[in-house]
Amino acid sequence: MEEKKLDLNSIIGFVLIFGILIWIMYQNQPTEAQIKADKAKKEQAALQAKAKIKSEAIPVVQQATEIAKASAALGSFGYSASLPSAQDTTTVLENEHLRIEIANKGGQIVSATLKNHERYKKGSKELVALVNDHNAQLNITLPTLDNRSLATKDLYFQPTLTTVGKNQVLTLRLKASETAFLQFQYTLKPADYMLDFSIQSQGLQSVIHTTKPLALEWEMKTLRNEKGIDYENRYTEIYFSFKDDKYDYVGQGDLKSENPDKVKFIAYKQHFFSTILLSDKPFEKAELTSVNLMHDAAKDTLFTKQFKSVVPLNFESGEVNYPMHLYMGPTDYGMLKSYDKNLENIISLGWGVFGWINKFIFIPLFGFLSSFIAYGIAIIVFTILIKIAMSPITYKSFLSQAKMKVLRPEINELNEKFKKDAMKKQQETMKLYSKAGVNPMAGCIPALIQLPFMYASFQFFPSAFVLRQKSFLWADDLSSFDEIVKLPFHIPFYGDHISLFPILAAIAIFFYMKMTSGDQQMAAPQQEGMPDMAKLMKMMIYISPLMMLFFFNNYGSGLSLYNFISNLITIGIMVVIKRYVVDENKIHAQIQENKLKEPKKKGRFQQKMQELMEQAEAQKAAQKKK
Repeated sequence: MEEKKLDLNSIIGFVLIFGILIWIMYQNQPTEAQIKADKAKKEQAALQAKAKIKSEAIPVVQQATEIAKASAALGSFGYSASLPSAQDTTTVLENEHLRIEIANKGGQIVSATLKNHERYKKGSKELVALVNDHNAQLNITLPTLDNRSLATKDLYFQPTLTTVGKNQVLTLRLKASETAFLQFQYTLKPADYMLDFSIQSQGLQSVIHTTKPLALEWEMKTLRNEKGIDYENRYTEIYFSFKDDKYDYVGQGDLKSENPDKVKFIAYKQHFFSTILLSDKPFEKAELTSVNLMHDAAKDTLFTKQFKSVVPLNFESGEVNYPMHLYMGPTDYGMLKSYDKNLENIISLGWGVFGWINKFIFIPLFGFLSSFIAYGIAIIVFTILIKIAMSPITYKSFLSQAKMKVLRPEINELNEKFKKDAMKKQQETMKLYSKAGVNPMAGCIPALIQLPFMYASFQFFPSAFVLRQKSFLWADDLSSFDEIVKLPFHIPFYGDHISLFPILAAIAIFFYMKMTSGDQQMAAPQQEGMPDMAKLMKMMIYISPLMMLFFFNNYGSGLSLYNFISNLITIGIMVVIKRYVVDENKIHAQIQENKLKEPKKKGRFQQKMQELMEQAEAQKAAQKKK
């Protein structure tokens, strides 16, 4: 084999390659400035790496320290503070109506939003929130065996979210150990405003005192949701059900309280929304407190009232077990009644006959009408139907006034003839009524029959949830005032705006009283000792409309619309009766004919009045003989 030799060309090639490499290395050598910059970058990177390690280490150390401190301070409940769930996070339960956030800390609801209802706020689509921004709190005081007093609102629960069928079930446990804990459980069903809520304990006898009941405290500052805060605040109060299915409320005022026994539910009722805590096992007693937070209606106040309830949770066989429910939704009569738990009783519909009128006439009738026509039109049709139904009573009242008017000349003659003998004058007047077949009370009775319907309307319209945020003509919300002018100042008892429907209602009342007062003055006999009655009636013609303006300016426009239409229809009915139904000449002829007949048997009232006058006359004669 031929041996390879290093020739001259190879040597020259190697030299050239070596030279090129030397030249490249020389050209890429960093300058002194570049060397300094690279050194600075490396030092900065090293410092950042050290800072990162330090910053990551500090929270770990702090958390370990805080857990150690919590464990020492909480005793056995320090176990919960050592769990991964010991952090300020929330779990969301949500259905078609509600979105609820429940915090690990305290195991309580920190946000409850009604997804289908908006607050009244111009230029905003903000949803109604019953719980938000720490306005509510649920707390149980735990007296430990080592003489500590712990509050669940400050402790961390361990959450577990599961699905049972279509229901969302959130179980939160405040653990003293894996087998000893206090448990809150929330169950939200589809398309429902009612949550199932329970409080239970297991194995806490070795941790807390179980000889006395635990104190459950429930507080809430009610958030403003409506246009008129003064009107909303008037209907915001605590209702409760207690022994034997009785119902009551704490009342309005700066500070009010009640202490009922055997409490079945506690309702934090706002005007159109409520939060209600119900217990399947009644609380032995309750301490209920209401504090008014709204002192100036002219200010844009955030809260209306502050409510607080304290109830005992009794131990049975060393454990607490309270199955409950939590309603968070509209204060709507039909909605509340559908739960069949008597929750509808928190809506003030009036007592006795007034409540019956609302429950069995107004609510069904208006519900039927508003199911197929607009709410403003429904109010008008509703009013027309009520007034037509009451028209026979109106007719009888007007007929009685007409009869009294016809008898007026004869009554004046009796007044003049027996002006020095008041008793004789009364006797002769009663005889005249009897002969003419006229009952002076006949005009009052129809008015008294209509009075309950008028009062019932004052309870029905402010409570009608269906009118909330429903517009009609210039009124943007029939459940609140219909402002047409915003005033630059505040008038005491009137407000800072002008509502139009109250003005129309006041005008209708003025003309109604103008029509009726003239007939009443002509029909009513003049009585001694009452010379200013006519002046009083004239004053009332102007005072009543003025009271209407002030009283209704801040009320719901639906009620003002009802009163306006009601008085307008009454005026129309009276005009028709006066012009086309009642003939005063025929009434006069009938009265004269009645006088010739045998007097009718006196009614109980007339008989009693006659007996009283005869007794008074006899006593007067006996005194004269003495």
